[in-house]
Amino acid sequence: MRNTPLNMLFLRAFMILFLSSMTVRINLCFSNIPSSLKTLDLDGHFDFDEVQHAARDFGNRYQFLPLAVLHPKSVSDIAATVKHILEIGPHSELTVAARGHGHSLQGQAQAHRGVVINMESLQGTKMRINTGNFPYVDVSGGELWINILHESLKYGLAPKSWTDYLHLTVGGTLSNAGISGQAFRHGPQISNVYQLEVVTGKGEVVICSEKQNSDLFHGVLGGLGQFGIITQARISLETAPEMVKWIRVLYTDFTTFSKDQEKLISAESTFDYIEGFVIINRTGLLNNWRSSFNPQDPVQASQFKSDGKTLFCLELAKYFNPKETEVVNQEIRNSLSQLDYIPSTLFLSEVSYIEFLDRVHVSEIKLQSKGLWEVPHPWLNLLIPKSRIDSFAEEVFGNILTDTSNGPILIYPVNKSKWDNRTSVVIPEEDIFYLVAFLSSAVPSSTGTDGLDHILTQNKKILEFCEISGLGVKQYLPHYTTQEEWQTHFGPRWEVFVQRKSTYDPLAILAPGQRIFQKAVAYAQ
Repeated sequence: MRNTPLNMLFLRAFMILFLSSMTVRINLCFSNIPSSLKTLDLDGHFDFDEVQHAARDFGNRYQFLPLAVLHPKSVSDIAATVKHILEIGPHSELTVAARGHGHSLQGQAQAHRGVVINMESLQGTKMRINTGNFPYVDVSGGELWINILHESLKYGLAPKSWTDYLHLTVGGTLSNAGISGQAFRHGPQISNVYQLEVVTGKGEVVICSEKQNSDLFHGVLGGLGQFGIITQARISLETAPEMVKWIRVLYTDFTTFSKDQEKLISAESTFDYIEGFVIINRTGLLNNWRSSFNPQDPVQASQFKSDGKTLFCLELAKYFNPKETEVVNQEIRNSLSQLDYIPSTLFLSEVSYIEFLDRVHVSEIKLQSKGLWEVPHPWLNLLIPKSRIDSFAEEVFGNILTDTSNGPILIYPVNKSKWDNRTSVVIPEEDIFYLVAFLSSAVPSSTGTDGLDHILTQNKKILEFCEISGLGVKQYLPHYTTQEEWQTHFGPRWEVFVQRKSTYDPLAILAPGQRIFQKAVAYAQ
């Protein structure tokens, strides 16, 4: 048949009609979804209007609006919602993201045109503390660690492992790892969990532990929300101290600094908290410390100049009770005598246990008052093998970075033996590895060195150096945009990760903001 103008016109009209009818069917399919969610019998409620807050997070870089926000009052609310979306099947693009206190960095707890679950709505669940030989606390997945601290201290107890910032939810940190200066001794927070209650991607409520549904238990811990939503956790506790000796010392040589850190985390009698940070070209550093710390030698400290130098600060804490003060002071002197820090830079402080653990919140309040908290936070967190840390430091702190004015850079080693390799978290292969955290804040609309573009360029240079040099680095709080990159991240563990996904979340409903798996949507014909 010849392509006459009339035939072409007919073909074009047919295609327009076909495509428009298909679009109508798709839109009808999706437009029915809100009404179907409204039919669910819940203790809590959906909000289809006030959803903007669920499209924001601490990173302040990504904003994906959900279709609805679920404010659950019970675990069954969460299970019913997930099961309903599962039953709709691939004819819906609905996904589900659990949102804690909103401290994700790159939209990980967002669900574009999906359902975001406000996990803090479950906080009403009463904490239950067991004070036996192996004390623990049962808490909601939406509970904040700061609240757990306050409640457990009423019994003279506290969790063993922390994050530096306590205004985070249990479910959020356990879906990653939860690392701070106690991790060298106790491991991350995921190494201190006895039991979980989880809502899987099938809408099933499952109790799991090392002995019961162990594959799900280990999969969910560090699993980036891919296999289930943590609705309750049983956290290991220990006897809590009353006070903390808080110490800072400085080094000019990185190798000396790192060797001292490694010596401390391997010692039998040592500190309870060991971290460190990098300072590049900061003026009046020790004067700034005086507001919180006392120099052991004020005269020598006043003569120390930090301008133009790259310095490494070792930060230590020793827990104690007042009646043990003399013994603890002697232990601290003995430990410090084995280190090679600059003597004039020894600073000490004595604070309550709560004051020490909640120290970052003080900075948060100050930054909020100045309007500097809700800015972009292009953070980069890396786990680096011990054998490659000198090479990393030489290039990154010697060449790539010229100052540390955009935010702190944390650096400290941990022992791999305290991590459980059955969990989903990915770490380097060596017995000791370092966390290096670039905790930058960007000035909105700035095009200078404090702007977002400049910081992201620096991050990219750091990652490219790691890759080209083959350092064996793994990202903590990882962010990738393709499944190929995720496959590289997980390495030989990718196969197990994929298998767990197909077992516990076969439609890829959960945690779409991680960008690991994409829900396959079958459009209506």
